[in-house]
Amino acid sequence: MPLTVAAFYQFVALPDFRDLRAPLQDFCATCGIKGSILLAEEGINGTVAGTDAAIAALVQEFRRGASFAGRLDNLELKFSQAAAMPFQRLKVRLKREIVTLGDPLADPTRQVGTYVGPADWNALIAAPDTLVLDTRNAFEVAMGTFEGAVDPGLRSFGEFKDFASRALDPARHKRIAMFCTGGIRCEKASALLLARGFSEVYHLKGGILKYLEDIPEAESRWRGGCFVFDERVALGHGLRQHAAAAGQGQAEGAGDEQL
Repeated sequence: MPLTVAAFYQFVALPDFRDLRAPLQDFCATCGIKGSILLAEEGINGTVAGTDAAIAALVQEFRRGASFAGRLDNLELKFSQAAAMPFQRLKVRLKREIVTLGDPLADPTRQVGTYVGPADWNALIAAPDTLVLDTRNAFEVAMGTFEGAVDPGLRSFGEFKDFASRALDPARHKRIAMFCTGGIRCEKASALLLARGFSEVYHLKGGILKYLEDIPEAESRWRGGCFVFDERVALGHGLRQHAAAAGQGQAEGAGDEQL
């Protein structure tokens, strides 16, 4: 039976995040959901899989359940399919950040860059005065990226702040467009750049996954596969498993790098 994979995140104040762990773990276990969910004071981030009914129940719990009390109404959600369970187990973990950058200036609850939908993304990154940044790790970039995008050569997202200090200049880089798998890393990265004086910072709403879901392959500026932190390894247009991923086993997602 095909399973639904849900990738989600939201930056939102969760001062009681420690108290949310046990009931969320129990809810997912009861529904047969596996995957990884991160909770922090700044929000929630996760990728999980289960039956259609189980994932629908989880989304309803996020939006209407007593534990979250309507705080996740702006949850960024993306769905795809897997032929078999792509996760080995369920993990609900407590973190300092739902995606680790380690810079207090990067506060997406205060300011973020301008969201650009997939339909408008091609025109933005084709403009000659736009610097296009891939904010993912180097091994993810090697599997696929947008035409003309700069690879910062990151081993982990926490290195982005050092790359920005070393390679980016508000006086020279007037317009920056960035992207990542599902959007979460760009939220942090755009908040950091705005705090450092960059004036025009854009990011792909919903990330690469939303672009691959919405944009026909014939119109796409994406090349290769989009790495995902589960046993499917990489997805292509239509969020189908990418051909390059066939036969490549992949360990379960590495913590807060999953989106």
